[in-house]
Amino acid sequence: MPDRLTGLEVFAKVAATGSLSAAARAMGLSQSMVTKHLAALEARLGTKLFHRTTRRLSMTDAGRIFLESSERILGEIEAAEAEVAADRLEPRGLLRLNVPLVFGVRQIAPRLAQFAQIYPRVTIELGLNDRLVDLAEEGWDLAIRIGNLRDSSLVARRLAPCRMAVCAAPAYLAGHGTPRTAADLAKHNCLGYTLAQAGAERWVMGGRSGLSIAVSGNLRANNGDALLAAAVAGQGIIYQPTFIVADDLRAGHLVQLTLDLPPSELLAVYAVYLPHRHPPAKVRAFIDFLAGQFAPEPPWDVGVV
Repeated sequence: MPDRLTGLEVFAKVAATGSLSAAARAMGLSQSMVTKHLAALEARLGTKLFHRTTRRLSMTDAGRIFLESSERILGEIEAAEAEVAADRLEPRGLLRLNVPLVFGVRQIAPRLAQFAQIYPRVTIELGLNDRLVDLAEEGWDLAIRIGNLRDSSLVARRLAPCRMAVCAAPAYLAGHGTPRTAADLAKHNCLGYTLAQAGAERWVMGGRSGLSIAVSGNLRANNGDALLAAAVAGQGIIYQPTFIVADDLRAGHLVQLTLDLPPSELLAVYAVYLPHRHPPAKVRAFIDFLAGQFAPEPPWDVGVV
């Protein structure tokens, strides 16, 4: 069955060219197909749009009225298509970006002013939370995820390594001693991150081998900055990403511990988005911007690793 949009296009082209054959040539269709589309349109409307004779084609009063509406509709469709095509080529419009809380505050928000200078036509809505959001269901264009990505239909681009560090305040180490091995952690107050994939009481260490070490302590939290504050105050040992602890390591508020098992090398920072044949330019631009900001080494690791 001929579709409505093509029927409108055929009608408008016949009106513009004055003949079925000329409209067929202009649209790359057969004359019989043009006739079929036009007949289907007239049948749907219940009225004739053209008077036809063997020599002449003229528009009816109904056709003239319908042509005005048809040209307006086709013009709006053409404008909408041009708008979407432009979004693929030029970064612009609203970019809804979801980022884990601490990483967003520390590493994304301070860089947004520079991005805005480069791409002034992009407006960013920044969502900060540590929940695993559903991009399609909740309408996010792009998300930053940190960890070991689960199987997903999302497109992912690795932006930077997420290095881990075992740290404690000098005051804690002075009062409780310095652990030398991963096994020694069992004797210490280890502050756990409840949203870690392994849980708050398991620290994954051993480089790429990913060995799980049992730990325990008197504080658990779902926020890395809360654990950092407690560790700086001398409450215990933390195992957190360097993007959280690097400033306090450089300032001497924390000491990075060297154990017989190295920190995990399994984690990374990823940009993820829904699969598109042609992702919007605003999404591509922001991912490329972050990749440039975090390469060749993430700035938070300078002087730490």
